[in-house]
Amino acid sequence: MKSDKKVMLTEKEMPAEWYNILPDLPEQLPPPINPATGKPLSPQDLQPIFPMGLIQQEVSQERWIPIPDKVLEVYKIWRPTPLVRAHELEKYLSTPARIYYKNESVSPAGSHKPNTAVAQAYYNKIEGVTRLTTETGAGQWGSALAFACNIFGLKCTIYMVKVSYQQKPFRKSLMHAWGADVYPSPTNLTNAGRKVLAEDPNSPGSLGIAISEAVEDAATHEDTKYSLGSVLNHVLLHQTIIGLETKKQLELIGEKPDVMIGCVGGGSNFGGFVLPFIAEKLKGKIDTKFLAVEPTACPSLTKGLYLYDHGDTVGLTPLLKMYTLGHKFVPPRIHAGGLRYHGDAPIICYLVHKKVIDAVAYPQKAVFEAAVTFARTEGFLPAPETAHAIKAAIDEAVRCKETKQEKCIVFNFSGHGHFDMAAYDQYFEGKLEDFEYSEEEIKKSLEEIKKFQVNQ
Repeated sequence: MKSDKKVMLTEKEMPAEWYNILPDLPEQLPPPINPATGKPLSPQDLQPIFPMGLIQQEVSQERWIPIPDKVLEVYKIWRPTPLVRAHELEKYLSTPARIYYKNESVSPAGSHKPNTAVAQAYYNKIEGVTRLTTETGAGQWGSALAFACNIFGLKCTIYMVKVSYQQKPFRKSLMHAWGADVYPSPTNLTNAGRKVLAEDPNSPGSLGIAISEAVEDAATHEDTKYSLGSVLNHVLLHQTIIGLETKKQLELIGEKPDVMIGCVGGGSNFGGFVLPFIAEKLKGKIDTKFLAVEPTACPSLTKGLYLYDHGDTVGLTPLLKMYTLGHKFVPPRIHAGGLRYHGDAPIICYLVHKKVIDAVAYPQKAVFEAAVTFARTEGFLPAPETAHAIKAAIDEAVRCKETKQEKCIVFNFSGHGHFDMAAYDQYFEGKLEDFEYSEEEIKKSLEEIKKFQVNQ
């Protein structure tokens, strides 16, 4: 019933396939480019760092890809996740809008990240890989991969962005609890890390730097592969279980979303949430507004350029067509560590470029204000990343109050903030900064990436 607080699915109703949007796009995505040859990347180019099962998913044109039984069994630890009506937030805002959120914070790692971590660990395990390397910003992805590796008996090495390593020590503790090795990036363990430290011994690190270290580690050890927590097609594919469940849940209560919102760092939680709905928009069946939310401190979608760039800082990864601030861009030390990435998923960027997805950016203090409002009305304390989506949802609901529109607003509650209490303490003590780059600094970074294009 519409009056219910939570909309639940049974385990039998959980989707048994992932949805692949690639065959439903109006045209093929711009292909990844091998920087060494200047030609489109081949599957063989990716074999040193990814298992073939994931490489095949990366380029697959199959609309539906079966979820392996062993992955489904692990998913059942926390899935299906609830769709929740935010009645108390609606009352607080005095809005005629109906607000729902998909609660992905109920997973063991506290976020949406295990949806792909479990799948990636499984495909590596069946191909004989014994160790995985990865990067992590706020630690949500690192803890998810540590959890998945523990389940499938794999070793796990995590390069955690140094500023987050310092800000969020309990994320590190969670990774250790599941048996992972965690290092603050940049480190002296890799050539990539040593290069960054030589240029800036006090570097706070970035996701781009940590990716460089993790990729180098995987590429130089035969028993090891690399896992990426966002950006790539197969990662968004695994996350579509979020949107597929949401679709079923909305249908159960007779709702159709007018606005769907998610935070965006690399794009995995947002992509997984909206892509099953975007397929219908591309066919002209719905007119839903899809809103990607990012920090003003790292505004790749709202101020970046849509062109080819490396996914990492040092330049070890292929060139991807995406909105980027430049692979040398090091974002400020905001607490939303998972959103401190210079680019975004090619699928999301393509859809933003085609104006299927809208994007907006918010400063840190306004985001934390929204987070506290949500915690004091709905009870759940969001991660700083998730709070960006909440801020946008509140703004949409306030506009509905002003225009007297009874819209259905749905956002992805991508993770809880239980390991982010130091950030909340800073907010309550009035010490939280917005850390916004000036227009000149953004312009300088974009000029550098333009020069990189010319040199390519």
